[in-house]
Amino acid sequence: MLSDPAVALTVLVLALFVGIEIISKVPPLLHTPLMSGSNAISGITIVGALIAVTSDNPVISTWFGFAAVVFATINVVGGFLVTNRMLAMFKPKQARGDDK
Repeated sequence: MLSDPAVALTVLVLALFVGIEIISKVPPLLHTPLMSGSNAISGITIVGALIAVTSDNPVISTWFGFAAVVFATINVVGGFLVTNRMLAMFKPKQARGDDK
């Protein structure tokens, strides 16, 4: 694990920089598949939070793990709802009865 805070902070800053660069370069057509991928990454966050709960300091790790599970769950559910709404925009519209 990343026991040195400087290394952990460096990894966090690099991950933020790479994430911003990737998202800014993605064309709007590929946002839906990217969101689906980020939903899967949030699922990994939930697993990581559950593993972090078993660390040496049970009080702090339990609270951080709980917060991580809550935020990741919000991201997963919200991401799937938004993805479902965006995919519904690509479905053909049904003809109305009065338009014939």
